[in-house]
Amino acid sequence: MYTTYHLTSAQEITTDVIEAIKTAFKSKPIKLTIEVEDDETAYLLGNSANKEMLIKSIEQDKKGQSVLANLK
Repeated sequence: MYTTYHLTSAQEITTDVIEAIKTAFKSKPIKLTIEVEDDETAYLLGNSANKEMLIKSIEQDKKGQSVLANLK
């Protein structure tokens, strides 16, 4: 069984979250891995070709134009 919890910050880890994990997995052995989620916008803007495409798409959207993109 595999479950992913997406939280906006570590501050959201409450006793309710812990209890939900306990309920879902009961007495089964589990492994907890904490991973910081990447900022998708920063990732996409990190590549010049993607950045150019995104900026163009935003401008087209502001003008009410349809946006067709060929993502590679």
